[in-house]
Amino acid sequence: MAASTAFSLIATDLDGTLLRGDDTLSDRSLAALARVAQAGARHLVVTGRPAPRVRPLLDDLGGTGLAVCGQGAQVYDAGADRLLWSVTLDRELAETALGKIEAEVGELYAAVDQDGVDGLTLIEPGYLMPHPTLPAVRVERRGDLWDRPISKVLLRHPHLSDDALAAAARSVVGSLATVTMSGPGTVELQPCGVTKATGLALAAERLGLGPERTIAFGDMPNDIPMFDWAAHGVAMANAHPELKAVADEVTTSNEDDGVAVVLERLFGGPAVLGRQRTDRTAQYAPKTLSIEP
Repeated sequence: MAASTAFSLIATDLDGTLLRGDDTLSDRSLAALARVAQAGARHLVVTGRPAPRVRPLLDDLGGTGLAVCGQGAQVYDAGADRLLWSVTLDRELAETALGKIEAEVGELYAAVDQDGVDGLTLIEPGYLMPHPTLPAVRVERRGDLWDRPISKVLLRHPHLSDDALAAAARSVVGSLATVTMSGPGTVELQPCGVTKATGLALAAERLGLGPERTIAFGDMPNDIPMFDWAAHGVAMANAHPELKAVADEVTTSNEDDGVAVVLERLFGGPAVLGRQRTDRTAQYAPKTLSIEP
């Protein structure tokens, strides 16, 4: 099989992976993704960001298709600006989990991503957004975080490292929620059993594709389930050691266009004008979760 046709689905994380540190897409990355499209392959953004925080980036990518958001809790149709599938985190379970973690490590600062295409990110006093460019609404007290259905809770500790906080959270949360670490200052609680692989599998199924022709790119431990699902996992040079340990290869950093480096090797040549080929499909066993027709 020629390298340029080895993969039909390219799944990329955003922060620390496809995006540079200033939240921009390089011309090189955009050109590489254009060559992917010209080859008839599909590109899926698979991110921890909720759908409303992904829309502007999808506009930059010219994306009108699907995106996996909220750590896999949302499958978003950019063209229709609607969620095709979403799972919310029970707010009482979230409060209980947060209380258990604070009993273990002391006071935390919390934020939530509300569910829906118009959902807001709410932050309680003391919480600092890990990405200052992303919009957030500050509430007066923690109880205000639970006013609407939520997709996840974001946690920060004044002293503990992200690794230590994530480990402590996993030790006490049990089946109340899934604990993930998705970036510097970003430890999160999401619905139990939901990961990036959950949303990626659903979106791929809708596209008629499966794991055997998928290459995935990421930089943090929350990308491990996606690597487990995909045929080939590529970690960035700036990736967390846990992800590098399970990756099939390591590329250059996000600042050095590591995604583009691999895509250029696989798909080569500049994009050319003309009609794109029909997307390839792959058959695989149905998943237990379903997506609306």
